[in-house]
Amino acid sequence: MVTIVIRTAVVPDLEVLRGVFRRASLSNEGDRELLLAHPDSLVLSDEGIRQGRTRVAIEPGGGIVGFATWIICGEAMEIEDLFVKPQMMRQGIGRALVLDITGIAKEHSFDRLEVTANPHAQEFYESAGFTVDHLVETQFYPGQRMHRSVP
Repeated sequence: MVTIVIRTAVVPDLEVLRGVFRRASLSNEGDRELLLAHPDSLVLSDEGIRQGRTRVAIEPGGGIVGFATWIICGEAMEIEDLFVKPQMMRQGIGRALVLDITGIAKEHSFDRLEVTANPHAQEFYESAGFTVDHLVETQFYPGQRMHRSVP
C-alpha cells in the first residue's frame, strides 16, 4: 500500500492526467490494438476537471499516480473514469479513489454508487464492494453495469 493524498484536480493537472489515462488504457494487452485503431478514445476530456468532478491521487513525492471522475446519473452517482499509473497498480490507489468518491456520494446524499466496468476491471470493482447488475453495450464490447451501496 502506498500512502497517498487525494484532492480535486485543477486545469494544470490535465496533461499529466492525459498521460496516466493513455498509459493505463494501453497497459491492457487485450485492449491495446483496438484503442490504437481508435486514437480519439485515448484522449481524456477536460470537462470533469473544469467542472470539479475529478479527484487525483498524489504520492508522497508530489506526483499524480491516479485519478477518478464522477458524474450524477439519475438517482445515483457514477464513477465515469478511474485510472492508475500502470507501475502503481495493485497498491491500493484505485481502492482509495473508490472510497473517496463514495464519500463524495454520501456528502451529496446519494445511497448508490454505480460504474460500468470493462471485462478487465470487473474483478477490481467486485473487490471494492461493487455487485454486478447487468450487461451493457459500450463503445467496443459489453461491460458490466455494477453498483455498491453508499454507507
